[in-house]
Amino acid sequence: MGKKIFLIRHGQTDYNLNGIVQGSGVNAPLNENGRRQAELFYQAYHSCGIQKVYTSALIRTHESVQGFIDAGIDWEILSELNEISWGKHEGKMITPEEDAYYRWLMVQWQQGRTDLKIEQGESPDEVAARLRIAIDTIMHDSANQILICMHGRAMRMMLCLLQNLPLQYMDQFEHSNLCLYQLEQATSGYQIITRNCTAHLKSSSEVNS
Repeated sequence: MGKKIFLIRHGQTDYNLNGIVQGSGVNAPLNENGRRQAELFYQAYHSCGIQKVYTSALIRTHESVQGFIDAGIDWEILSELNEISWGKHEGKMITPEEDAYYRWLMVQWQQGRTDLKIEQGESPDEVAARLRIAIDTIMHDSANQILICMHGRAMRMMLCLLQNLPLQYMDQFEHSNLCLYQLEQATSGYQIITRNCTAHLKSSSEVNS
């Protein structure tokens, strides 16, 4: 029986709400809306037969799956699932100058320069190397229905790796706070069944930052 993966981004934090860069170096908790998003996701998917939960080492992912943890679902923390390090930009407001730099960097990555790292941070190639370690752990898990909670940019790279796509295509995978991608194991890699789904958040004021 092939694995089925429920892949989610963490719920909203005040950093998301206020346009401040988080990355792997900012360990911010969920805000009130993020906790509401987490509860809505749990109510929508707690009966789907999830057998194992994986999160990054950052608290915003733990709080996003708290309902499953409290229900006794087996939970494992993998620091390899952490968000990309945005280096010296972490904890800073996204100014027009910062935004211009990010846009330039995204273009470089889209053109295949995924070895290019953000200032004092990580490159997509470096993130992918640790994500492959996480994927190997997850694939060797005996559980067939797995929930993974991680972070926006790292999640885009994870989706590339699970589908055997070059990292330069990562920006085709849109995401928002507490969105869901569902994937099923196929002959080669994983097939996306549900993409950036937020239907479970119908009672929550979503912020797509």
